[in-house]
Amino acid sequence: MNETLQYKTVLIEEVAHWHSACSIDNFPEDGGLCIRYKELQIAVFNFSRRKEWYATQNLCPHRNQMILSRGMIGSEGDTPKVACPFHKNTFSLKNGENLNGNQCALATYPVKVENDMVFVGFAE
Repeated sequence: MNETLQYKTVLIEEVAHWHSACSIDNFPEDGGLCIRYKELQIAVFNFSRRKEWYATQNLCPHRNQMILSRGMIGSEGDTPKVACPFHKNTFSLKNGENLNGNQCALATYPVKVENDMVFVGFAE
C-alpha cells in the first residue's frame, strides 16, 4: 500500500477531533517536531518569527521517508514554506503546494494553541 494515500488535507471546517500534540515548550523556535496520530506521522511547525503554527504530513512524497519535521522553514514572499532535507524542494505550509512546480503536494492540518498546549485537527 502506498503510504501517501493515508494522508489527506483537513480543512478547519472538517475537524471532528483536536488531538493534543504536546506543550509549546517542547517545540523548537522556528522549527518542527514530529507527532503521531493513529498510524500517521505529522510534522508540526512552530514558525515563531511569524507567530504562526502549521502541520503537514511528515512523509516526503519523493523519498517516501519520514523527514519533513526536520526541514528548514522560511518564507517565499508571503508564503510560509518548509524545505525537504533530502532534495530541498519546498512546500507551502498553508496548503501543501509544491513551490517548485512539481506535482507532489503535502497534506496539511489545522493547528491551534490553547493554554500552552498545541492541538492538531483531524477529520476522524
